[in-house]
Parts: sequence; structure tokens; C-alpha cells
Amino acid sequence: MSQPQEPHRPLFPFGNPFRMLSPKGSQLSPRLLSLLNTFEEALAARLQKLNPKDKGDVLSLTWMKLAMESLCETHTVIKTLITELELPVTEWDEKWIDVYLDITVKLLDICIAFSSELSRLNQGHLFLQCAMHKLESNTSDKLVRACSSLDSWRQHIGSKNPRLENCKSILESLVDSLTLPKVKNSAKGKVLMRAMYGVKVQTVFVCSVFAAAFSVNSKDLIDLDVPNTILWAQAYSDLQTTVNEEIRDVFSRRKFTFLKELDDVETVVKNLYPMIQDGMEPTEVEAFHSSFSDLGRRAEKLSQVLDFLAKEVDGFFKIVLSGRDALLCNLRVSDTVADPFRGNNGEQDTGAGLVEDARCGVSSYGNPKMHPRSSGLFPALCMKVE
Repeated sequence: MSQPQEPHRPLFPFGNPFRMLSPKGSQLSPRLLSLLNTFEEALAARLQKLNPKDKGDVLSLTWMKLAMESLCETHTVIKTLITELELPVTEWDEKWIDVYLDITVKLLDICIAFSSELSRLNQGHLFLQCAMHKLESNTSDKLVRACSSLDSWRQHIGSKNPRLENCKSILESLVDSLTLPKVKNSAKGKVLMRAMYGVKVQTVFVCSVFAAAFSVNSKDLIDLDVPNTILWAQAYSDLQTTVNEEIRDVFSRRKFTFLKELDDVETVVKNLYPMIQDGMEPTEVEAFHSSFSDLGRRAEKLSQVLDFLAKEVDGFFKIVLSGRDALLCNLRVSDTVADPFRGNNGEQDTGAGLVEDARCGVSSYGNPKMHPRSSGLFPALCMKVE
């Protein structure tokens, strides 16, 4: 039975945010327009690169690793754009800061959920290793125990992770954040908001694909309609159509698992199981050894790809966290610059005790230090507060 599909959700339930970006009479300077076009052209290229030539590669851990790498690159590139815009946090509207801080909290939550699921899937490798060890012996007792280990693996892989349950609501709140705050009297702010719109669209897309793949639920997919006036709109539309349609089609087949590398292991387990459960005929010995070797190779590949993807998700988590910390760092430094003689409690700072701020790497004297893994949206600005 195929799963029911939700109707496509419109991107702008409360109006087009680009009316806020391009009010009548608003013009960008050639320099700002060049910066924006460079950013959007690079984003279009990354989205095109993610569009798989073979649709069968969509629901694979390998493709998901590429998607997370691309997302990390986009979040890193916008940091460069902010530096080139020369737009210090002291000039940011409070609404921009509130929106960013709210979004980053949600992204950290969803990263934790994804990391939890990848760790859970990788734990299944222990069952496969145990089965392989038992299969090296030809005794009936060891074969029975090998069957038990393979059963445990299938049960483990097929179980649900409760940490994924909140992903849908988090993604919906991220979609709501796509309606951008108004930008008044700031051409640089308009460029920044439009660039951040692109970052958020790619973030929603990648995270929704991850949530759908891990939860095995096509309802977690989100379809966004991007205005065709944006340089990367066509690349995004093509990518979204290819990926989301393929996922919905695969889910309608009700397979044991929908991730390619997991399915490859399951195929071998399915072929091997009857041989070790019912006993091998002399004519099946060669097939058994072939399947045994195949299981070892595919199980090892699965474990490696899970490790690689987990590292990418962890890297994205650190990028988001460092960007958030750097923003808080700048806000704290700007407060110190505005009133350098007042302490945290509104009292004059006597200079007794130099307390290190663990969150943003800034001493209470206001001397900024670069975060050890500053790759988020704001690290460059942490060294430049005007």
C-alpha cells in the first residue's frame, strides 16, 4: 500500500518576502549587486552538483554525505559574504539577530537528532560482526546463534528513534522563518537577507530529506516554491523535483529499508539466512561462501559511510554553533565598547579577576579572540567590531 502524500506546501503563506527586499525606488550599487550575484551563482552551481544523474542514488548515505558537505559549504561561504559586505553586528537590526538565534537553536536540535540516528544505525554493525564471527564456524550451534544475530540486526535497523519525532515541527518552523523581516534604509542588509534566504532554503531542503530518510516518512518532505527571479531558482527546482519525487516513489514500494547501503546489506542477509537456518546442501557451499564474503564487504562499507556522514553532520553542528557563538561574542563586545567602565551587574569594573567567557572566547575586558572552529556566519566579524 502506498503512503498518502500531502499536498505541496506553498512557500509564502504570508506573502512574498522579496517585496521587503526590493521596495520601489530601491537600487543596489554595482559592488553590492556583484557580491550578491557571485553568491547566488555559486549556490546554483552547488545545487546543480547535488542533482544526481541516477535517481537511484538519491536515498543513499553517499549522496546524503554530499548534500551535507554542500550545506556546510553554503553556510561557510555566506560568512565570507558578510565580511565583504562590511556589515558589523552593531549595524544589524534586532529582528535579524532574533531570527538568526532562533533558527540556529532549531538547527542544533535537528543535528542532535540526526547524529543520534546515525549512531543508532552504526550500532547495528555489532550484530553483523557477531554474525560473521559465528559463520566462520560450521557447527550447528554457531549457525543458530548467527541466525539470532541477524534477526537482532533486522529488528534493530527496523526500530524507531524517538529523537526524530520532533523533526517535522522543527522543519515547519524553519519554513515559517523564510518570511524575512523588513529591511529599512540598508542596501547591505537587503543583500544579506536575500543571501540568507538562499542559505535557509537549502538548509530546509537538506534537513527535510534527512528527516524523511531516517524516519521513513514522506510527510517529512517539504516542497518550496522559489521565485523564478532568483539566480539559483531553476537549479533548486530541478533538484527538489528529482529528489522528492524519487523518495516518494521509493517509499510507496514499502521496502524493508530505504537507504541504499542498508538495503544492500539486507539483500545479502536475505539470501544468506535460509542457508544457515535450514542447513546447506552440498551444491550451496559455494553460494554460501560468496554471500558470506559479500556480507563482510557490504557491512564494512555501510559502517564506513555511516562514519563519514556522522562526521559531516557533526561538522555542520560545529559550524552552526560557532556562528551562533561568534554573534553572541560580537554583541557582548559591542556592549563593552559602548560602556567599557561598567561590569556585568551595571557596576564599575575594577579589573579584579579576568573572567574568560567560555561561550564566545571573549574576556570580560572585551578583547576578542577567534573561536577555535570559527566557520559560521559571524567569525570574521568577531575580530571587527565598529
